[in-house]
Amino acid sequence: MTAYQPATALPRDLLGRDDVRTAIAAHDFGTVFRIARSEAGISYSKIAAESDIKPERVGALARGHGSVTTFEKIAKIADALRIPGDMLGLAPRAWESITQPGRPPVVSAHTITKSRDGEDTVRRREFFTASAGAGLAVGLPEFSQISTGRRIGRAVPDQLRKRTARLRRLDDFLGGGDTYRVYLGEQLATKRLIRDCDYSEETGLALLSVLAEQAQQAGWAAFDGGNHTDARSLYEDSHQAATQAGDTALAGNALAFLSYQKISGDREAGIETARTACRTAGPDAPPVVRALLHERLAWAYAAAGQVNGTEQALNDAETALNEHDGMPQPDWAAWVDHNELQIMTGRCWTELRRPLRAVPVLEDALAKYEDTHARDKSLYLSWLADSYMSAGEVEQAASTARRSLELSAGVASVRPRQRIEPTLRRLSSHRELPAVAEVLELAQT
Repeated sequence: MTAYQPATALPRDLLGRDDVRTAIAAHDFGTVFRIARSEAGISYSKIAAESDIKPERVGALARGHGSVTTFEKIAKIADALRIPGDMLGLAPRAWESITQPGRPPVVSAHTITKSRDGEDTVRRREFFTASAGAGLAVGLPEFSQISTGRRIGRAVPDQLRKRTARLRRLDDFLGGGDTYRVYLGEQLATKRLIRDCDYSEETGLALLSVLAEQAQQAGWAAFDGGNHTDARSLYEDSHQAATQAGDTALAGNALAFLSYQKISGDREAGIETARTACRTAGPDAPPVVRALLHERLAWAYAAAGQVNGTEQALNDAETALNEHDGMPQPDWAAWVDHNELQIMTGRCWTELRRPLRAVPVLEDALAKYEDTHARDKSLYLSWLADSYMSAGEVEQAASTARRSLELSAGVASVRPRQRIEPTLRRLSSHRELPAVAEVLELAQT
């Protein structure tokens, strides 16, 4: 029998081109679609029909609007365009064994899966390597693979959670533009485990909790890289998975992330979502989780100009932190400490235009902050520069803004530059001062 070959299958020579391979590895399907149409004569309508995507969506992707993040859609595109699984970080597609009978299967999930009769089917995880090659500017160590069978036990979610914690450390030093594809790959791989494997109800709930955590991590990286649509979708996915898992702390944190996005457009909606986040996690959530959620509620109040609500939320965050008795806390919230609370306090008072309250706490907290955390320190310095301007300390603001710009250089995050821009505009009316002229010139390079 002759294997079905869709009219949208990419020619072999096109699949071998460097620009096509790079776009595929980065899941940049818009570029793939454009090249398919311009150089292989494959119309967008055919791609849409074969991939089960609306034609207007294919056209939008080809124009550079949006991205594809769900496992199901990525798999359908792979099948429609006949892109081998290993190029996308997927398992070999069913058609690969038919169209390439002489080639041994290469499986690229993030597990080594044992068959029911005990023989190992090697499923080497290439997604991390492929994603790192597409998005990371540095080499990363290979993480140990996780061995599972078709039926997986309770140990696997624990292993995945530890792996997620290790990968989270990348965010300390890299921007979301570098880490997004790595984190997204982890989430998609876990989705595949949930879909394809057998497990007990307890293990299933634990897998959903891990999936929620990974979706938040990927959503944060998307947000940090300026991809707000994907970030919102991932946060919503995280909230759904955490709710199904009964993980109220993670469900609350997903809502807190969503509130962070909402306050830029609808501040009252942002406040209400942040309140709901605190209620969802509840009073029995770990202390650092409650502190984190109250911090984000404080920020929502500050963005809306509500002083009393801000102070109350900051006090609640401090109360929660003071309850921390040294017991282990969730890794995704373990970075919250008193220094972090100081920084949030300074940010809130900056937003409320209270520089006399903002400057001392920001100066004290930033004195303890390492430059190796370049993105975060650059962001926090931008708030300090803003408060110096509000206090009339123009030259001090210029010096701090310069330091923020220097630290953010080369960081794959849109947020430091977005955050410092208003301060640079305020400084521009003082360009006769040498320190101001220097920082404005640096901002143009």
